[in-house]
Amino acid sequence: MRTAFRRTLLLCLPLALAAASAHATKVGDPAPSFSLVDTNGKQHALDDFKGKVVVLEWFNHDCPFVKKHYDSGNMPALQSRYTAKDVVWLSINSSAPGKQGNYAPDKASELSKEKKSAATYVLLDQDGTVGRLYGAKTTPHMFLIDDKGTLVYAGAIDDKPSTDKADVEGAKSYVRAAFDEAKAGKPVTTATTAPYGCSVKYGN
Repeated sequence: MRTAFRRTLLLCLPLALAAASAHATKVGDPAPSFSLVDTNGKQHALDDFKGKVVVLEWFNHDCPFVKKHYDSGNMPALQSRYTAKDVVWLSINSSAPGKQGNYAPDKASELSKEKKSAATYVLLDQDGTVGRLYGAKTTPHMFLIDDKGTLVYAGAIDDKPSTDKADVEGAKSYVRAAFDEAKAGKPVTTATTAPYGCSVKYGN
């Protein structure tokens, strides 16, 4: 089982660290603004959500690590939990045309509904500009922006880097811990972690 997992990880993460820009945004920096189109063709800018906590989730529905968190219901549950608290949850797909996980907007929308996504918006970043701006390396890769517009967390969704749905139960949710501390006005204790998953499928 562990050997198979290591093989999957090696296949999914070739040169992942090199995929994102060396000048990517770091925790503690103001979150840079961006504008992307959602799967329904509507434009959304980060500046539209000033004063709100924002979660950025990089995803690719063909990635087995993403499937783990959606098929288990973990990601939709987190999305529902926080959007109910007036958090803006932006799911971002940076897969380039011809790469794994890239779909036409209507198909992308259909897949998100099938996976029971409760994200505020599902955004398409086909040229990878926003992914590289934030240094998104894997799917999933999670970022938390506080209500002052500062990036306060970047990294893994939890501490169980596997594709096994059974590992969701009992995992430490870094996103949940970061949100609770940020919401309470406290510094985020674990502000950065190593993300795990498939490499973001950027174009050349």
